Amino acid sequence: MPTPSGPFTGRTIAGLARDLRDGRTTSTALVQLALDAIAEADPLLNAFITVDAAGARAAARRADEELAGGVNRGPLHGVPVGVKDLIMVAGLPATMGSRHFAGHVAVADAACVTRLRQAGAVVIGKTNTHEFAYGPTGDRSAAGPSRNPWEPARMSGGSSGGSAVAVAAGMVPLALGTDTGGSVRIPAALCGVAGFKPAYGAIPVDGVFPLAQSFDTVGLLAGHEEDCLIAYRSLVPAGAPKDDGRPARVAWLDPTGLFACDPQVARTVRRAVETGTGPLEEVAFPAKDVDELRETYIAIQSSEAAAVHADRLAEAPELFDPELLERVRGAAEMPGWRYVRAMRARPRLTESVGALFERHDVLALPTVPLTAPLLGQRTVEPDGEPVALGQRATELDGGSVAVRAALLALTSMWNVVGFPALSVPAGTVRGLPVGLQLVCRPGGEHLLFETAGATHGGPPPG
Repeated sequence: MPTPSGPFTGRTIAGLARDLRDGRTTSTALVQLALDAIAEADPLLNAFITVDAAGARAAARRADEELAGGVNRGPLHGVPVGVKDLIMVAGLPATMGSRHFAGHVAVADAACVTRLRQAGAVVIGKTNTHEFAYGPTGDRSAAGPSRNPWEPARMSGGSSGGSAVAVAAGMVPLALGTDTGGSVRIPAALCGVAGFKPAYGAIPVDGVFPLAQSFDTVGLLAGHEEDCLIAYRSLVPAGAPKDDGRPARVAWLDPTGLFACDPQVARTVRRAVETGTGPLEEVAFPAKDVDELRETYIAIQSSEAAAVHADRLAEAPELFDPELLERVRGAAEMPGWRYVRAMRARPRLTESVGALFERHDVLALPTVPLTAPLLGQRTVEPDGEPVALGQRATELDGGSVAVRAALLALTSMWNVVGFPALSVPAGTVRGLPVGLQLVCRPGGEHLLFETAGATHGGPPPG
C-alpha cells in the first residue's frame, strides 16, 4: 500500500510560516496548491463536502497583503485549513453530513473559526463527517463515505474522517474536527496523522452542532503533533502550559484490560513509545471502573443525542441514514434514571482515573485496537491475522468483534473524564497505520507533546 502524499505531506506549519515570512511562498500559492490537490484527490477520497475556492483565494490575498505590510498574526497566518462540516463557517453550507440539513447555510462563524481567522488561517472548505458525528466509522454521510488514503476501500474512521483524510492525503496541513468519544483520535490513527483532543472545554464549542454536549470537544488534526500544538496555542493562547523542564513520567496502560486488541497493534505501538522513552512500567485500568465508564459514556451520549434529534426523529425519520435512524431510535429508549445515575458517577470516575496519574504524568496505549476495517464492515472476524478476543471484549457475536465498539474502546473513557489525549502515528501493521494514544491530566499537555516527540526522535523536519 503506497504512503499517501500530496503538496503538504511532510511540510510542517512552522516550515510553512518561515517560507511565508521569508518570501519563498505566498498564502495565495499555498491555497492554490490545496485547491489543486483537492481537485485531483478528492473525487476518490471524498474528504470535502464543500470547497470555498473564491473565499479562500480572497482570504489568501488579504493574508499576503497583511504579511507584506508587516502584520504578523502568528504561525497560522496564511495557512490553508479544513473545517469539519459540523462546525459553522459563515456563508458556507453546514450539512452535518445529513439530508436533514441539505441546503442549510451557516449565518455566523463558530467561536473556534473566529479564532482561526484571527490567527490569520485561511478556511479552504468544509470536511466530511459521519452523519451528525454519530459514529466512529466515517462511512455514513449524506455526502458518501470519506475513504482512507492508504487504501480507499477502507474506513477513514470517524466522525472527523474528512479532516483526517484531507491531512493524510496532503491536501491541507491542518484541519479542525470534533471529538465526543474519539472522533478526532480514531481517524487520526486509522489514516496515519496526529490528532489532538484537548481537555473538555479548552476550545469553545459555540457554533458547533452538538452530539453530546457533556463530551463534545473541538480538536485538531495535522501531519505532526508539533503542528497540533502550534494550532492549539494559536486557538487557546493561555491553554497549553509551558514546558517546566521536567521529563515526563510515562507508563504503558495495558489495552487488553479494556477491550480485545490485535497483538500486532499493541506490540507495534508499545515498541514505538519505548524507542523514545526506554522500557515502561505497566499499569492496568481499575477493573471495577471499566464497565462503569463504558456504561456511563453510553448513557450520557445516548441521552444527550436523543434530546438533540427528538424533533427530527418525530417529524422526518426518513431523512436519516438507516443505520443512524436505528442508533437515534435506540438512544431515545435510554431511561432517564440511567442518565441521572451516569452524571452522578462522573466525578467519582474522574477521581478514580486520575489516581492512575499519581505516579505518572502520561499514559501510553494504542489509540485503536485494530487497523482500518473495510467500508461498511461492522464486525471483525477472528481469523487470518486475528483481533485477539480478550476477557473484556464486549458486543461479541459468534466470535466476532463489533467494529463500532472496537473503534471507541480505548478512546471514549477519556471523554467521560475530560482529560487531554493525543494520537500520533506509531508505524504500520500489515501495511496500514496504527496510532499511539497519549493521555494526561489537564495542565500536563506539554508532556503529551514532549513524549510524542521522543517516539520519533525529536521535532519535525523543516
